Amino acid sequence: TPKERKLFDALRRLMATSTDIENAAMFCFQCEQTAKGEGCTGPRGVCTKDPQVAGLQDHLIHGLQALSAVAVRAGAQRSEGLDEFVPKAAFATLTNVNFSPEDLAAMIRECYERKQRMVDHAGVAALDGVPADLIAWLPGKDIEAMCAEARAFLIPRRFAKLGKDRVCLQELLVYGLKGLSAYLFHAMELGQKSEEVSNFILEAFAFVQKADPAVPELLGMCLDLGKHNLTAMKLLDEANTSTYGHPEPTKVVWVKDATEGIPGKAILVSGHDLLDLEALLKQTEGTGIKVWTHGEMLPCNAYPGLKKYKHLAGHYGTAWQNQRKEFAAFPGPILMTTNCYIPAPDSYLSRVFCCAPVGGIGVKLANRKDFSEVIEAARAAPGFAEPTAEPASLTIGFARNTVLGVADKVIAAAKAGALRRIFLVGGCDGFEKERNYFTELAEKIPDDCVILTLACGKFKINARDYGTLGGLPRLLDMGQCNDAYSAIVVASELAKALGCDVNGLPLSFVLSWFEQKAVCILLTLLHLGIRRIYVGPRLPAFFTPTILSVLADKFDLRAISTPDADLATMLAGK
Repeated sequence: TPKERKLFDALRRLMATSTDIENAAMFCFQCEQTAKGEGCTGPRGVCTKDPQVAGLQDHLIHGLQALSAVAVRAGAQRSEGLDEFVPKAAFATLTNVNFSPEDLAAMIRECYERKQRMVDHAGVAALDGVPADLIAWLPGKDIEAMCAEARAFLIPRRFAKLGKDRVCLQELLVYGLKGLSAYLFHAMELGQKSEEVSNFILEAFAFVQKADPAVPELLGMCLDLGKHNLTAMKLLDEANTSTYGHPEPTKVVWVKDATEGIPGKAILVSGHDLLDLEALLKQTEGTGIKVWTHGEMLPCNAYPGLKKYKHLAGHYGTAWQNQRKEFAAFPGPILMTTNCYIPAPDSYLSRVFCCAPVGGIGVKLANRKDFSEVIEAARAAPGFAEPTAEPASLTIGFARNTVLGVADKVIAAAKAGALRRIFLVGGCDGFEKERNYFTELAEKIPDDCVILTLACGKFKINARDYGTLGGLPRLLDMGQCNDAYSAIVVASELAKALGCDVNGLPLSFVLSWFEQKAVCILLTLLHLGIRRIYVGPRLPAFFTPTILSVLADKFDLRAISTPDADLATMLAGK
C-alpha cells in the first residue's frame, strides 16, 4: 500500500544514516533491498533483522568456513552428517529465513563441535595448509559473547586488507553458496544427493578464507559455483518430478483476499517445500480442512502427486512482501516451510508455524512428521466465511515437460515468423515501486511474442490476460525459482532444433532479483555463457564498478533502464 511503501522508504533512509561502516552496529548488503543500495548498518536491516541476528549470521558463516577448511583437509575423516548440516546451516543465513538468535547460536555450536571432532581425530599436523585461526576457532559460550566475537567478521573490515573488489567477489561467492545450499537442501530432503556438489560447497567455503586471492580466480570460482548450481537444480527437478510427477497445465482458484475464499477451515502454506506440503495434505485428508498455497507454493497445484488431494483448494494471496496484510487476513494458521518469512507482528504471531531452517522469535516450530498442532489451530480458527466476491483463477504448470511437448509448434511458429520473440521475465518480487518496470514491460511486449515466467516475480505480471498465440497461452508459468532449470532445458533444446546456441535464439532474459537464490541462478546463466541478461530493479550492492565492468565486457550483463528502451533493444535482437 502507499502507506507501507512510505514507511519502507523511510526505513531505508534511516538504515543509510551510518557512515562509519567499519564500526557500524552491523553490515549486510546481501539482498536487493539493502539500505540506499549500499548496505544495512543498523539499528535494523530493511529485512528487520537486528545487529544480534546479523552478527550471529556472520559468525555462523565464519564457522562454516572454518569447518569446511578442516573438512577439506580431513578427507575421509569428515564428521557424519556433514553434507546435510552445511547446506542447512548456510540456508538459515539466507535473507528472510531465520531470525531466531537461539537457532543461529545452536548452529554455531554444532559447527564448532563438528570442526573440533575432526581436528581431534585427524590431529593438527594432518591439517597442513589450514589457517591456524580456523583450526583454533572457538565461539563464545553464550549469544552475547558470540555477537561480540562477530565484530571481527564485519565485511567492511576486510576492505582495507584485500580491497573492495576482492572482498565483494568473496561475498558474491558466499551469497551464491547460500542459494546453492538452499536448492541442495531441498533435493536432499527428497533423497537426491551429489557428492560432487557437496564437496564443492566445502571447497568454496574454505576458499573464501584464502589469504591473497586474485580477482580472476575469485571470478572463476563464482562461475564454477554456477556450474554446480545447475547440477543442484537438476537434482531438485528430478526429486520433485520423480516424486510428484511432471507439472501439467492446471487452472487454479486464486483467492486474492479473504472475501473470496471457499467456506471452511483452512491452513495456509508458504515457502517452497513440496515435501512439507505433501505431509500436511496427508495429515489433513478427511478432516474437512482445506489447504491453500501462498507465494512460491503456487506451482505445487500443478503437480499430479499433490493436486490429487481434493482439499488442496487453490492459491491465496500473492508474493512474500505482502504477507503481513495477507497473513493477518487469513482465517487460519500459516505454515512457513522456507523463505521468505517476514517476522510476524503480535496480531497473528500465534498462528504462525515454521519448519526448519526457518525460525523467528515467538514462532512455533513444526515437524512434518506430526502437524497435529497446526491442524488443531485450524480447527480453532474461524476459517473462511461465505464469499462476498468471486475468486479469480490462474493457469500454471508449463514446466519443461509441457513446453517441450509442444516444441514442434513453437519451432514452426518461430520459423514462419508467427512467433517473433520469447521473453523470460521472472525472478524475485519485492516492495520497491521500481519493480513496476516488470509489469509495464510485460504489458508492452507485442502480441506475437511469448512470455515465460517463474518464481514469485510472476505476481508482478500474472494478473493480466495476455491471450494466446498458436493455441498456447502467451504467458507460460514455469514454476518456482529453482525451475529456472526448466527454462534452461527448454532454451537448450530449442537452440539444438534451430541449429544455433542459446544466444542465437530469439530469446531475452529479464531477471528481477532479491535474495541469494537469484544470485546463484545468475551465476548459472553466466556459467552457461548466456549474454545480454537484464537485471533489476537495481544491481547488487556487492557489484563494484570493476566487477560490473568485467561482467559487462565478458557477458554483456545489463542493468534495466526503461521498459520502452529495453523492449526496443530486445526486439531488435541487440
